Amino acid sequence: MAYAAGVDVGSTQTKAVVIDEGGRIVGRSLTATGANVIRAAEDAFREALADGDLREEEVEYVVGTGYGRYKVTFGNTQVTEISCHGRGAVHMFPATRTVVDMGGQDTKAIRVSARGEIEDFCMNDKCAAGTGRFLGAASSALDIPLEQLGPTALRGERPVKISTTCTVFAETEVLSWLGKGKKIEDILLGVHHSIAYRSVALLWRTGIEDEVTFTGGVAKNIAMIAALEREMGKKVNVSEESHYMGALGAALFALDHIVASRAPVRARGVTP
Repeated sequence: MAYAAGVDVGSTQTKAVVIDEGGRIVGRSLTATGANVIRAAEDAFREALADGDLREEEVEYVVGTGYGRYKVTFGNTQVTEISCHGRGAVHMFPATRTVVDMGGQDTKAIRVSARGEIEDFCMNDKCAAGTGRFLGAASSALDIPLEQLGPTALRGERPVKISTTCTVFAETEVLSWLGKGKKIEDILLGVHHSIAYRSVALLWRTGIEDEVTFTGGVAKNIAMIAALEREMGKKVNVSEESHYMGALGAALFALDHIVASRAPVRARGVTP
């Protein structure tokens, strides 16, 4: 049995996935990227191997992806995170045609084919108002752990209107609403609605087709799932592996290389 791996080096977190020849995940890991990107990639890969009880020599091919993909120095090649998220989403949810990938620094809207190939995409990489970083600003302002933002927001009943489009001013606006006596849960609900509105506006630029799959770290936030569904008027696919979708896609591209290397070489000009 041969194995393939994908390492997704994101701005805040690095993910690694190891799959078998059937495309099944056998090992995964998640670690903070930190300042030493090369070490983060190495640590994530090593931890994914340990999770699958595998040795490094059992992995035939490794693909790096994410903003730090060229820092996966032990990898065999690199593939963009847009291609990897599209491929991973269709592998996990075969009917996927639209992907929204929400990470720490940017949000991507991706339209994919039935084979997971990229047909169109656009991204919000100049302003973090529709990304996980915006949630981080709200978390800091209200002194609430990130993992509690979603459950707290879902208790809100009257979401405030968040008008700022800049993360730099997000904390100021959140604290301003708090000073006006607004409930924390209503403020957070407003933050989630604001991010969802901007994300769906991005999706409309590529076209929102059935089915929509939500990938990236923010997909773990239940209030963001609800806000996106409310804004689009339809359900979104979310998996336990949504956080690892980029790494999964990278691993699938690695598996392609393994399969291709085993294909019989046909002599030029010879008809089989």
